[in-house]
Amino acid sequence: MEYTAQAVWRPLLADPSGQRLEKPRTTGMTMVIDKGIGLHVFEDLLKTSAAYIDMIKLGFGTSPLYPLPVLKRKIELAKEHGIILYPGGTFLEVAVRQGEIEAFFETVQSLRFTGIEVSDGTIEMSRELRNALIERGKAAELKVMTEYGKKAKGSGIDIEALVETVRQDAESGADMVIVEGRESGTGVGLYDDNGECDDGTLREAVRRLAHPDMVMWEAPLRKQQVHLLKTLGMNANLGNIGAEDVLSLECLRRGLRSDTFAW
Repeated sequence: MEYTAQAVWRPLLADPSGQRLEKPRTTGMTMVIDKGIGLHVFEDLLKTSAAYIDMIKLGFGTSPLYPLPVLKRKIELAKEHGIILYPGGTFLEVAVRQGEIEAFFETVQSLRFTGIEVSDGTIEMSRELRNALIERGKAAELKVMTEYGKKAKGSGIDIEALVETVRQDAESGADMVIVEGRESGTGVGLYDDNGECDDGTLREAVRRLAHPDMVMWEAPLRKQQVHLLKTLGMNANLGNIGAEDVLSLECLRRGLRSDTFAW
Protein backbone atom coordinates (compact mmCIF):
# COMPACT_ATOMS: atom_id res chain seq x y z
CA MET A 1 0.00 0.00 0.00
CA GLU A 2 1.24 3.52 -0.72
CA TYR A 3 2.35 5.68 2.18
CA THR A 4 -0.66 7.50 3.64
CA ALA A 5 -1.25 9.56 6.75
CA GLN A 6 -2.79 6.54 8.47
CA ALA A 7 0.77 5.27 8.99
CA VAL A 8 1.33 7.93 11.68
CA TRP A 9 -1.94 7.20 13.51
CA ARG A 10 -2.41 4.29 15.89
CA PRO A 11 -4.05 1.38 14.01
CA LEU A 12 -7.39 1.57 15.85
CA LEU A 13 -7.67 5.26 15.01
CA ALA A 14 -6.91 4.77 11.31
CA ASP A 15 -9.21 1.74 11.12
CA PRO A 16 -11.54 1.26 14.09
CA SER A 17 -13.00 -1.82 12.40
CA GLY A 18 -9.61 -3.50 12.41
CA GLN A 19 -10.68 -5.38 9.29
CA ARG A 20 -9.97 -3.20 6.26
CA LEU A 21 -7.97 -4.96 3.58
CA GLU A 22 -5.05 -3.32 1.79
CA LYS A 23 -4.41 -3.41 -1.95
CA PRO A 24 -4.21 -5.64 -3.86
CA ARG A 25 -7.48 -7.07 -2.57
CA THR A 26 -10.23 -9.25 -3.98
CA THR A 27 -13.02 -8.08 -1.66
CA GLY A 28 -13.88 -4.65 -0.36
CA MET A 29 -13.18 -3.27 -3.81
CA THR A 30 -14.19 0.25 -4.84
CA MET A 31 -14.89 1.24 -8.44
CA VAL A 32 -15.00 4.94 -9.29
CA ILE A 33 -16.96 6.26 -12.25
CA ASP A 34 -15.11 9.02 -14.11
CA LYS A 35 -17.69 10.98 -16.10
CA GLY A 36 -15.13 13.29 -17.67
CA ILE A 37 -13.09 14.93 -14.92
CA GLY A 38 -10.04 16.91 -16.03
CA LEU A 39 -6.51 15.67 -15.72
CA HIS A 40 -5.65 17.89 -12.74
CA VAL A 41 -8.69 16.65 -10.85
CA PHE A 42 -7.79 13.08 -11.79
CA GLU A 43 -4.24 13.59 -10.52
CA ASP A 44 -5.54 15.07 -7.27
CA LEU A 45 -7.94 12.15 -6.88
CA LEU A 46 -5.08 9.68 -7.07
CA LYS A 47 -2.84 11.74 -4.79
CA THR A 48 -5.48 11.71 -2.07
CA SER A 49 -7.32 8.44 -2.63
CA ALA A 50 -5.39 5.93 -4.77
CA ALA A 51 -4.95 3.56 -1.83
CA TYR A 52 -8.73 3.20 -1.61
CA ILE A 53 -9.55 2.81 -5.33
CA ASP A 54 -9.31 -0.52 -7.13
CA MET A 55 -10.92 0.34 -10.46
CA ILE A 56 -11.84 3.44 -12.45
CA LYS A 57 -14.39 3.28 -15.23
CA LEU A 58 -14.40 5.93 -17.93
CA GLY A 59 -18.16 6.22 -17.97
CA PHE A 60 -20.44 5.59 -20.93
CA GLY A 61 -18.67 6.17 -24.27
CA THR A 62 -16.40 8.99 -23.10
CA SER A 63 -13.15 7.19 -23.99
CA PRO A 64 -12.85 8.43 -27.62
CA LEU A 65 -13.82 12.00 -26.69
CA TYR A 66 -10.74 12.86 -24.64
CA PRO A 67 -7.73 14.64 -26.10
CA LEU A 68 -5.38 11.72 -26.73
CA PRO A 69 -2.58 12.96 -24.40
CA VAL A 70 -5.11 13.32 -21.56
CA LEU A 71 -6.48 9.82 -22.11
CA LYS A 72 -3.01 8.29 -22.24
CA ARG A 73 -1.95 10.11 -19.09
CA LYS A 74 -5.01 8.91 -17.18
CA ILE A 75 -4.22 5.34 -18.19
CA GLU A 76 -0.56 5.75 -17.16
CA LEU A 77 -1.41 7.32 -13.79
CA ALA A 78 -3.94 4.63 -12.93
CA LYS A 79 -1.41 1.93 -13.76
CA GLU A 80 1.27 3.62 -11.63
CA HIS A 81 -1.12 3.49 -8.67
CA GLY A 82 -2.19 -0.12 -9.15
CA ILE A 83 -5.68 0.80 -10.37
CA ILE A 84 -7.51 -0.94 -13.21
CA LEU A 85 -8.79 1.62 -15.70
CA TYR A 86 -11.26 0.62 -18.40
CA PRO A 87 -13.80 2.04 -20.88
CA GLY A 88 -17.45 1.89 -19.89
CA GLY A 89 -19.38 -1.14 -21.08
CA THR A 90 -21.65 0.99 -23.25
CA PHE A 91 -18.67 1.74 -25.48
CA LEU A 92 -18.11 -1.97 -26.14
CA GLU A 93 -21.82 -2.25 -26.89
CA VAL A 94 -21.34 0.48 -29.50
CA ALA A 95 -18.49 -1.56 -31.00
CA VAL A 96 -20.76 -4.62 -31.16
CA ARG A 97 -23.57 -2.66 -32.80
CA GLN A 98 -21.21 -1.05 -35.34
CA GLY A 99 -19.40 -4.29 -36.16
CA GLU A 100 -16.11 -2.87 -34.83
CA ILE A 101 -15.20 -5.39 -32.14
CA GLU A 102 -11.77 -6.06 -33.65
CA ALA A 103 -10.97 -2.36 -33.82
CA PHE A 104 -12.16 -1.89 -30.23
CA PHE A 105 -9.77 -4.50 -28.87
CA GLU A 106 -6.89 -3.29 -31.04
CA THR A 107 -7.29 0.25 -29.72
CA VAL A 108 -7.79 -0.82 -26.10
CA GLN A 109 -4.54 -2.76 -26.28
CA SER A 110 -2.60 -0.06 -28.13
CA LEU A 111 -3.61 2.53 -25.53
CA ARG A 112 -2.66 0.09 -22.76
CA PHE A 113 -5.96 0.04 -20.94
CA THR A 114 -5.80 -2.57 -18.20
CA GLY A 115 -9.41 -3.74 -18.32
CA ILE A 116 -12.67 -3.90 -20.23
CA GLU A 117 -16.34 -4.19 -19.32
CA VAL A 118 -18.59 -6.60 -21.16
CA SER A 119 -22.24 -5.59 -20.80
CA ASP A 120 -25.56 -5.69 -22.60
CA GLY A 121 -27.36 -2.94 -20.70
CA THR A 122 -28.57 -1.26 -23.86
CA ILE A 123 -28.37 -3.93 -26.56
CA GLU A 124 -29.30 -7.60 -26.73
CA MET A 125 -26.30 -9.95 -26.78
CA SER A 126 -26.20 -13.71 -27.23
CA ARG A 127 -24.58 -15.87 -24.58
CA GLU A 128 -22.11 -17.05 -27.20
CA LEU A 129 -20.96 -13.52 -28.01
CA ARG A 130 -20.73 -12.59 -24.33
CA ASN A 131 -18.51 -15.61 -23.71
CA ALA A 132 -16.37 -14.77 -26.73
CA LEU A 133 -15.85 -11.17 -25.59
CA ILE A 134 -14.87 -12.29 -22.09
CA GLU A 135 -12.45 -14.85 -23.49
CA ARG A 136 -11.02 -12.29 -25.93
CA GLY A 137 -10.37 -9.90 -23.08
CA LYS A 138 -8.62 -12.54 -20.99
CA ALA A 139 -6.51 -13.62 -23.98
CA ALA A 140 -5.37 -9.99 -24.21
CA GLU A 141 -4.35 -10.17 -20.52
CA LEU A 142 -6.97 -7.62 -19.51
CA LYS A 143 -9.06 -7.66 -16.36
CA VAL A 144 -12.58 -8.42 -17.50
CA MET A 145 -15.53 -6.94 -15.68
CA THR A 146 -18.98 -7.95 -16.85
CA GLU A 147 -22.26 -6.32 -16.00
CA TYR A 148 -25.65 -7.78 -15.25
CA GLY A 149 -28.82 -5.75 -15.82
CA LYS A 150 -30.52 -3.39 -18.22
CA LYS A 151 -30.30 0.40 -18.07
CA ALA A 152 -33.95 1.10 -18.91
CA LYS A 153 -35.90 2.66 -16.05
CA GLY A 154 -37.84 0.02 -14.16
CA SER A 155 -35.45 -2.82 -15.02
CA GLY A 156 -35.08 -4.94 -11.92
CA ILE A 157 -33.15 -8.05 -10.96
CA ASP A 158 -34.23 -11.54 -11.94
CA ILE A 159 -32.48 -13.69 -9.36
CA GLU A 160 -32.36 -16.78 -11.56
CA ALA A 161 -30.86 -14.77 -14.42
CA LEU A 162 -28.32 -13.09 -12.14
CA VAL A 163 -27.19 -16.37 -10.61
CA GLU A 164 -26.83 -17.98 -14.02
CA THR A 165 -25.03 -14.95 -15.48
CA VAL A 166 -22.48 -14.94 -12.66
CA ARG A 167 -21.94 -18.68 -13.04
CA GLN A 168 -21.40 -18.57 -16.80
CA ASP A 169 -19.33 -15.37 -16.72
CA ALA A 170 -17.07 -16.92 -14.08
CA GLU A 171 -16.66 -20.08 -16.17
CA SER A 172 -15.68 -17.91 -19.17
CA GLY A 173 -13.00 -16.18 -17.11
CA ALA A 174 -14.59 -12.92 -15.94
CA ASP A 175 -12.88 -11.32 -12.95
CA MET A 176 -15.94 -9.54 -11.58
CA VAL A 177 -19.66 -9.18 -12.31
CA ILE A 178 -21.12 -5.73 -11.68
CA VAL A 179 -24.83 -5.36 -10.93
CA GLU A 180 -26.36 -2.42 -12.78
CA GLY A 181 -27.32 0.62 -10.72
CA ARG A 182 -26.56 3.39 -13.20
CA GLU A 183 -24.97 6.66 -12.12
CA SER A 184 -28.29 7.82 -10.66
CA GLY A 185 -28.99 4.86 -8.37
CA THR A 186 -32.74 5.13 -8.97
CA GLY A 187 -35.36 3.05 -10.74
CA VAL A 188 -33.05 0.23 -11.82
CA GLY A 189 -31.47 -2.94 -10.46
CA LEU A 190 -31.85 -3.16 -6.68
CA TYR A 191 -33.27 0.33 -6.35
CA ASP A 192 -36.73 1.85 -6.59
CA ASP A 193 -37.49 5.34 -7.87
CA ASN A 194 -36.38 6.81 -4.54
CA GLY A 195 -33.10 4.91 -4.50
CA GLU A 196 -34.26 2.53 -1.76
CA CYS A 197 -32.86 -1.00 -1.85
CA ASP A 198 -34.97 -4.13 -2.37
CA ASP A 199 -33.65 -6.10 0.60
CA GLY A 200 -35.50 -9.29 -0.22
CA THR A 201 -33.92 -9.49 -3.66
CA LEU A 202 -30.50 -8.56 -2.31
CA ARG A 203 -30.45 -11.19 0.43
CA GLU A 204 -31.83 -13.94 -1.78
CA ALA A 205 -29.35 -13.15 -4.55
CA VAL A 206 -26.39 -13.26 -2.16
CA ARG A 207 -27.68 -16.53 -0.66
CA ARG A 208 -27.95 -18.11 -4.10
CA LEU A 209 -24.72 -16.86 -5.67
CA ALA A 210 -21.95 -19.41 -5.99
CA HIS A 211 -19.35 -16.62 -6.15
CA PRO A 212 -20.71 -13.72 -4.03
CA ASP A 213 -17.25 -12.16 -3.61
CA MET A 214 -16.91 -11.65 -7.37
CA VAL A 215 -20.07 -9.54 -7.50
CA MET A 216 -19.92 -5.74 -7.26
CA TRP A 217 -23.01 -3.67 -6.51
CA GLU A 218 -23.27 -0.25 -8.11
CA ALA A 219 -24.18 2.15 -5.31
CA PRO A 220 -23.75 5.80 -6.27
CA LEU A 221 -25.82 7.21 -3.40
CA ARG A 222 -24.49 7.45 0.17
CA LYS A 223 -27.61 5.86 1.66
CA GLN A 224 -27.09 2.89 -0.65
CA GLN A 225 -23.46 2.58 0.35
CA VAL A 226 -24.38 2.64 4.03
CA HIS A 227 -27.16 0.11 3.56
CA LEU A 228 -25.08 -2.34 1.52
CA LEU A 229 -22.14 -2.15 3.93
CA LYS A 230 -24.41 -2.77 6.91
CA THR A 231 -26.14 -5.64 5.11
CA LEU A 232 -23.19 -7.32 3.39
CA GLY A 233 -20.28 -6.20 5.55
CA MET A 234 -17.58 -3.57 5.28
CA ASN A 235 -15.78 -5.48 2.53
CA ALA A 236 -18.67 -5.50 0.07
CA ASN A 237 -17.62 -4.57 -3.47
CA LEU A 238 -19.18 -1.23 -4.41
CA GLY A 239 -19.14 0.59 -7.74
CA ASN A 240 -20.15 3.80 -9.52
CA ILE A 241 -18.66 5.80 -6.67
CA GLY A 242 -18.16 9.49 -7.46
CA ALA A 243 -14.61 10.84 -7.39
CA GLU A 244 -15.62 13.20 -4.61
CA ASP A 245 -17.00 10.33 -2.50
CA VAL A 246 -14.01 7.97 -2.29
CA LEU A 247 -12.74 9.09 1.12
CA SER A 248 -16.30 9.29 2.43
CA LEU A 249 -16.90 5.66 1.42
CA GLU A 250 -13.59 4.58 2.94
CA CYS A 251 -14.65 6.23 6.20
CA LEU A 252 -17.88 4.24 6.07
CA ARG A 253 -15.95 1.01 5.51
CA ARG A 254 -13.69 1.63 8.51
CA GLY A 255 -16.24 3.00 10.97
CA LEU A 256 -14.84 6.51 10.72
CA ARG A 257 -18.25 8.04 10.04
CA SER A 258 -21.32 8.10 12.27
CA ASP A 259 -23.41 5.97 9.87
CA THR A 260 -21.18 2.93 10.55
CA PHE A 261 -19.59 4.04 13.83
CA ALA A 262 -20.44 0.87 15.77
CA TRP A 263 -19.21 -1.95 13.52
